[in-house]
Amino acid sequence: MFKIGVFAIILDHDKNILICHRLDYNLWNLPGGGLCENETPEMGVIREVKEETGLDVKVEKITGIYVKKGKNELVFSFLCQVIGGEVKLNDEADQIKYFALNDIPTKFSPKQLERIKDYFNDPKIIHYKIQEGKSSIELIKEGKL
Repeated sequence: MFKIGVFAIILDHDKNILICHRLDYNLWNLPGGGLCENETPEMGVIREVKEETGLDVKVEKITGIYVKKGKNELVFSFLCQVIGGEVKLNDEADQIKYFALNDIPTKFSPKQLERIKDYFNDPKIIHYKIQEGKSSIELIKEGKL
């Protein structure tokens, strides 16, 4: 059985990317998380963005489908547009900010950064990739991130 993740690429008018700083780990990442039972991926990413940022979004399009090799994980990446709400800090994120692609903090999920770069390198296609390597949490525990 696969674990399914859903994450949002949210851009402002200057093409800066909205990212969140997690409270449970000293790590920045895209708004998103795990899909709940009976949710479509689109429903899940809308819910996750609302929970993590306070923002209401609509899904513009899917930007990528990623398989984590050897981990039975599937991740959907979506381009989303803010349609309402306000940025609100919460028990999951103590900072929520827009960053230019070249200014994303170093303590950022490597696999999510790959997904962002895929989108910027070719925003017209749906990327499909097998992602290998350790998770961000594994890298943090090993002191490598």
